Amino acid sequence: MSIVVCAEQRDGSLRKITFEALSEGKRLAEASGETLKALLIGSGIAGLADELKKYGVDEVAVVDNEALAAYAADSYAAVLGAYIAQENPALVLFGHSAVGKELAPRTAAKVDCGLVSDCIAISFADGDYLFSHPVYAGKAIGKYKVAGPVRMATLRPNVFAVAESEGAGAVVDFAPEITASKVTITGAEMASGDRPELTEADIICSGGRGLGGPEGFALIEGLADALGAAVGSSRAAVDAGWREHAAQVGQTGKVVSPNLYVASGISGAIQHLAGMGSSKYIVGINKDGEANIFNVADYGVEGDLNKVIPALIEKLKELQ
Repeated sequence: MSIVVCAEQRDGSLRKITFEALSEGKRLAEASGETLKALLIGSGIAGLADELKKYGVDEVAVVDNEALAAYAADSYAAVLGAYIAQENPALVLFGHSAVGKELAPRTAAKVDCGLVSDCIAISFADGDYLFSHPVYAGKAIGKYKVAGPVRMATLRPNVFAVAESEGAGAVVDFAPEITASKVTITGAEMASGDRPELTEADIICSGGRGLGGPEGFALIEGLADALGAAVGSSRAAVDAGWREHAAQVGQTGKVVSPNLYVASGISGAIQHLAGMGSSKYIVGINKDGEANIFNVADYGVEGDLNKVIPALIEKLKELQ
């Protein structure tokens, strides 16, 4: 039996969540006595196998085919289904990314197995896996077991520690029959900018209604530049048209788990906390001392953000 990690890559580069999933897979493999395998799908990506070897994999299966150059859920799920049928793994891990959130349930339906999404912890005891997943907008943690020989899970980014380790690292070619996608991809447009992607960022600076208008995000962007951070937004700011939906953090936006989350002008509604409550450290900046954000913040600043943030930026520049 084995644990399989679906390695996610984009434009020939492995995503950070892949290393997190491999590191967690290695820990679980050592606990369960399973072997750890990675499945790498794409076109012109065979060279990435060496990078995967750094995380303790016993085997890397590479599916390198021009027909898989552009990600399409149906064709990728068909490849995964064929690999699972061949390997019959005990556990298959995905990142809870845009790709993983689409690919994992489609594959689970194809091979008829159970899936626990957005896991923040997985343990192995008494011969079975136990999956932890936030429920009720993050106010409680549900614990689940999956019936059947094959289990699947998606892992929340930035929650699982990355650790390099030694492994056999054999590389094998896997060449299943490639099913042509029913979707024709005519092009892809990626968001431009030098800031890190929101769901993978170690530091996030977010703004809300308290900024007073779209011009207030200039302060947030200045703070983000000083910290090397991504920029997020509350739903209120998005609904007001101050920021695009891609920046929204919360129950109806993106779920993030950075090391540091700075919330400026955000009241701390439960819907927003559901998206960032698992951050390691939370800083709240708000002129309302009764704002709910101070109930969850590790550090709070009660004051006018128009004065607090410029002073903070200036101090950060002095420290650089």
